[in-house]
Amino acid sequence: MGYAFNRESVSGTLYQILSANTQEKGQQWITDKLRAWQEQHSMQAFNLAFTAAPRFLGRDTINVTAGQAAALQPFQLEDYTTDRLFRVWWLMQLPPTDQKTYTQAVENLFHAAEMNELVALYGALPLLAFPDAWKMRTAEGIRSNIGVVLEAIMLRNPYPAQYLDEPAWNQLVMKAFFTDKPVQHIVGIDERANPALARILTDFAHERWAAGRTVHPLIWRIVAPFIHAGNFEDVERIWFSEQHAEREAAALACAASAYQPAKDLLETRKEMKTDISSGKLTWNTVASRVND
Repeated sequence: MGYAFNRESVSGTLYQILSANTQEKGQQWITDKLRAWQEQHSMQAFNLAFTAAPRFLGRDTINVTAGQAAALQPFQLEDYTTDRLFRVWWLMQLPPTDQKTYTQAVENLFHAAEMNELVALYGALPLLAFPDAWKMRTAEGIRSNIGVVLEAIMLRNPYPAQYLDEPAWNQLVMKAFFTDKPVQHIVGIDERANPALARILTDFAHERWAAGRTVHPLIWRIVAPFIHAGNFEDVERIWFSEQHAEREAAALACAASAYQPAKDLLETRKEMKTDISSGKLTWNTVASRVND
């Protein structure tokens, strides 16, 4: 699963969206800053523009057309504000001609960033040049306790699934569950499922059950490909749960499993099996039930 994009095309689409969501004075400010950057290449001026964006552009939530959203996929602008959009587009104006110069410029922004700037920087990861250079930075961000920063890394962001190694990826998913993030918006959650993560999540489920607490049903989405004799009892437990979302999760997990007892269990609820086959019952419908 890779995210390949045409740098010039994506930058142009972001600028188009930015212009459509910016007042005339803001548009002039953007034009002036871009002209000055292209003529002088002053990093001090570049950094100042990155920092000053909210003052000149505001923080209103942007509107994006369906065509623009499709052109950017899988990069997404859900809940983006004008200043955040500018910052992401502005980062794309850094010329990726020299890796050392480029990465140092971006790292300097990370080092000096306040919360909203961090959100923009982490959200821009899929569009930054030299993607391998940001693995450690992303792993560090996952350790943050700032909710909006975590969401910028975890949700609707194709970078982590494409570039993080397995331990860092597993930490991201585990922390998303631990901090009650809408995990259905983690890009690559199915493709990056792995046996180690399945074991971690089943252990987490056992701890919560032992403490008399609920377990997020989407945990079983990741466990599903790795159901075996050792954890099938957990699936049976939620199969007979009083919570409808858990019973649905059990059915979906059985449907995704190659383990014969799981397949046999699903056969005992023909209606659920039919709903899964028809697309009426999906992990997204389970997620919506949980979020409601």
